[in-house]
Amino acid sequence: MVAILMALILGVLFAAILIMPRAIKGNAKVVPPNPTTTKASKLFTKPEVSLHNTRTDCWIIIKDKVYDVTPYVEEHPGGDAILAHAGDDSTEGFYGPQHATRVFDMVDEFYIGDLKQ
Repeated sequence: MVAILMALILGVLFAAILIMPRAIKGNAKVVPPNPTTTKASKLFTKPEVSLHNTRTDCWIIIKDKVYDVTPYVEEHPGGDAILAHAGDDSTEGFYGPQHATRVFDMVDEFYIGDLKQ
């Protein structure tokens, strides 16, 4: 009898935990924030980006988004390959077969703005 009562109480508590957050929030989906959409976008021209083309000041463009990858240059598994397009468009190299899929998530932390067209 006690076991049945405990199971009933736990079942009600469990159901309340599942139902209450949905009732409060409605049917909204929880989506993790994307740094490329949550940061205030700053616009950079190609000539501005081109000034950042060294090991100690390295910006790249990937699909019209600008990234300051300076902190990553020394860690880059491909060595100085990242510097080949420093201050320029790196889209083709970035999407090359040498990159693991994790790089697509990592790059967001270096986003600083968009390329002005």
